[in-house]
Amino acid sequence: MKKILLLFVAVFTLSNVNAQTSIFNDLLQKHVTKDGVVDYKSLQKDEAKLDEFLAYLENTLPDNSWSTNKKKAFWINAYNAYTIKIILDNYPLKSITDININGKTAWKTPFAKVAGKTYTLDQIEHEVLFKNFFDPRIHVGVNCASGSCPKLANFAFTENNIDTELTRLMTLFVNDTSRNKISEKKIQISSIFDWFKVHFTKNGTVIDFLNQYSETKIGPKAKISYLKYDWTLNGK
Repeated sequence: MKKILLLFVAVFTLSNVNAQTSIFNDLLQKHVTKDGVVDYKSLQKDEAKLDEFLAYLENTLPDNSWSTNKKKAFWINAYNAYTIKIILDNYPLKSITDININGKTAWKTPFAKVAGKTYTLDQIEHEVLFKNFFDPRIHVGVNCASGSCPKLANFAFTENNIDTELTRLMTLFVNDTSRNKISEKKIQISSIFDWFKVHFTKNGTVIDFLNQYSETKIGPKAKISYLKYDWTLNGK
């Protein structure tokens, strides 16, 4: 009887996770283009559905039965959902950097409720994601709602798609000439590779990392500079 009950709980939990992730996926499909442009104005009309997903996040604790990929997908979705929420709460605005809540930026404001705790966006990214699931590709998963950011995926991450999609998104980002300009002897790259250099140089140089994804082979002595970051809102 106990085994049957545990099986029922596991099946119910999996079903709930899939159902709630589907809600977030549908929102992204409806309001985000394939190029990562967000229609925040229309998204406001569906804010009740976003709030439903946030309520699920607040009351769901990833446990040891979850795979690493499932946990990673959960926390990246949480980061992106709460980023959208804080934009909607302050919309209209020209940039996420315009947000100031009691003297704190959008990333330093404790408002994201997950698993019964309240986090800042920075805490989710660095104290949860990078601390527990170190993976440089997380930088193309989480989105900072700005023009120079890796584009916001118009789908929710899942246990099954996250590994493939993070690789695909990193490949697209590295080869996106509006965000990185790459040649054999000279590269002008996103400031993300400078700000978070420690993440990209754990197993070699920044060039070594880029060459895993770049369509153009970069020489080991290529000159490196960093592009100015565009913080304009990633919306219509």
